[in-house]
Amino acid sequence: MAKVLTIAVDVRSLQAAKTGTKTYLEELCREFKNWDDDNIKFYFLGGKSSVYTGHQKKFKLLEHVKHQLWKQLILPLKAFQKKADIVFCTDDCVPLMHLGYQTIPVIHDAFCFEMPANYGRAWLWLYKNTAIPAAKRSAFVVTPTEWAKKQIIHFTDICSSKLIVIAEGPKSMISASESDTVQLLSRLGISRPNYLLHVGAMYKRKNLPALIGVFAQIKKMGYADLKLVLAGSAPANQIDNDYAAIVNIINSHNLQSDVVLTGYLADTELNALYANATAYVFPSTNEGFGIPVLEAFKNKLPVLVASNTCLPEVGGDAVVQFDPTDDEDMLAKIKMVLDDTNLREEMIAKGVERLKQFSWHKTATQLIEVFKRAANVH
Repeated sequence: MAKVLTIAVDVRSLQAAKTGTKTYLEELCREFKNWDDDNIKFYFLGGKSSVYTGHQKKFKLLEHVKHQLWKQLILPLKAFQKKADIVFCTDDCVPLMHLGYQTIPVIHDAFCFEMPANYGRAWLWLYKNTAIPAAKRSAFVVTPTEWAKKQIIHFTDICSSKLIVIAEGPKSMISASESDTVQLLSRLGISRPNYLLHVGAMYKRKNLPALIGVFAQIKKMGYADLKLVLAGSAPANQIDNDYAAIVNIINSHNLQSDVVLTGYLADTELNALYANATAYVFPSTNEGFGIPVLEAFKNKLPVLVASNTCLPEVGGDAVVQFDPTDDEDMLAKIKMVLDDTNLREEMIAKGVERLKQFSWHKTATQLIEVFKRAANVH
């Protein structure tokens, strides 16, 4: 009888993670729990104490300490008790200590090295002195795109052969009923399909003030009824919070009734927004993967993305690209898509085809092959 491969999955960050990183862990846990293989066993390990996600500095510092205690002591001991072969962590950080197991982290991007000013000093110090040394000790390090891999190698010197690129998938969302959709659109003051959509927390790298400025110009070019919907909340990280700048530019262009800030929305509400938009616009200046691109494909939207970092890699030939630092280029590309019905239909068809390359089942399958390689299981 073949040895059972035992994998300990760190799920503590489900209490704290938001947006894409939470989606990543939730979707993989769903796949792992349904995995049909008697030779593989998963343990989902989480702490009993709550995770602080507020803004007060002293409690944030305490949470850093609790996080290190979990990663460097409690998680290793729990994994040892379960006789784990692999400890898998999706939040960049694995234990430095190895107690008979191999570790595999997922490092989603190199943001903290590329944009250190957007991170707290205590967090940066801990990350550089615990997460990166632990990753270098790991059997493999998983990352979602070739772009992210390139940046991680550049900033950390993690061995290229150790970094494995495994793509992500779209978030599983239940479709909203017609009555709930009508109620949501009415509450937000939007009609279908007459709005541009962006989904994501309001980080500075999302480049939303530039998008709003371009949208103000579009409004003056024959699209008086068009609206811009920004679905997402302000991030807890105040250093990287762009909400004030977003509100300022909305006010400066008198767009208070035309740019809709939804705040946090449930998945069914998000799905309703995707399903009824005119197009999806992703003007970010830095991404590690960009799950909303796939979510937009899934909802048969034409997608426009910034021509930088990983977004062209994920979108392939199904997206229209623009320079996120060039307002004129962004304006021209958005207007081109709005004006050309045939182009939108072509983009939608290409998006549906492109999406076939991505799924969480495929992600889970590839991860399990990595786990087997790390544990020398064939």
